[in-house]
Amino acid sequence: MTDGAGRVADSTGNWVDGSAPAWTRPYLRLARLDRPIGSWLLLIPCWWSVALAAVHADAQVDFKIALWHVVLFFIGAFAMRGAGCTWNDIVDRDLDARVERTRSRPIPSGQVSVAAAAVFLALQALVGLLVLLQFNRFTVAVGFASLAVVAVYPFMKRITSWPQIVLGTAFSWGALMGWPATFARLDLPAYLLYAGAICWVIGYDTIYAHQDREDDALIGIKSTARLFGERTKPLLAGFYAFAVVLIALAGWTAGGGLVFALALIAFAAHLVWQIARLDIDDPVLCLTVFKSNRDAGLILFAGLVLEAVLNAAR
Repeated sequence: MTDGAGRVADSTGNWVDGSAPAWTRPYLRLARLDRPIGSWLLLIPCWWSVALAAVHADAQVDFKIALWHVVLFFIGAFAMRGAGCTWNDIVDRDLDARVERTRSRPIPSGQVSVAAAAVFLALQALVGLLVLLQFNRFTVAVGFASLAVVAVYPFMKRITSWPQIVLGTAFSWGALMGWPATFARLDLPAYLLYAGAICWVIGYDTIYAHQDREDDALIGIKSTARLFGERTKPLLAGFYAFAVVLIALAGWTAGGGLVFALALIAFAAHLVWQIARLDIDDPVLCLTVFKSNRDAGLILFAGLVLEAVLNAAR
């Protein structure tokens, strides 16, 4: 529910609610800048891919260019996640009004009109386009290909119990971006990384979806959280295991060594900790565990970066 300032139900104590000018707050909430965890989770596969390409490049890696790509992906991920959330909120405005956690979002609560949201969507997409055009032509084409998946995702929860697969293909797309930004092509390590990231996303978004399981059942929204139910922990373990194996293969085929292996073990240990801690009947804990995936992803990224630095120094 919203307070007098229009605060969203599951977002408190953030800079948007506390510091941003009042007129900007509904739009910043549309872009989820009051809850940036989704932007981080969209960004991390991009950074994995940049770092994996640097590992494969060995002594030929140009760290200035790689750092520039890291910055571009940071800007692009936040812009495009904001655009995607705005599109999602436009499509889902009637459904959001019927769910306790989402009825306070800017459109269903009346803070922003659909027309104003559409203009804001276009502006965010323009920022994303300007970022994308800084890359080579092949990477630009790969980036444009993602738009079809982003466009259809909001409708999937009405059609299939596996909308998390579609979200996974969209949120993992960055795994296909960092590699061609370096090599202007896609190779096996990038495809393996993409597949592993999809499994990771299916896992963590299932955790996230458990927050709304009861409301979703009442209004007919489908999800893997509803599909898995009490089997969530073993199935989650399966998806996380696939993620670790596929990412391991990506690192191995790209030339990753001991440092990458240690980082992957730490990443896997974090996923095991998530499963052990999870209580699907505790929405607050589900959100906490879901958010912890940023730390898991950054652990793996740090390992890939260190591996690339050591390879280049040999």
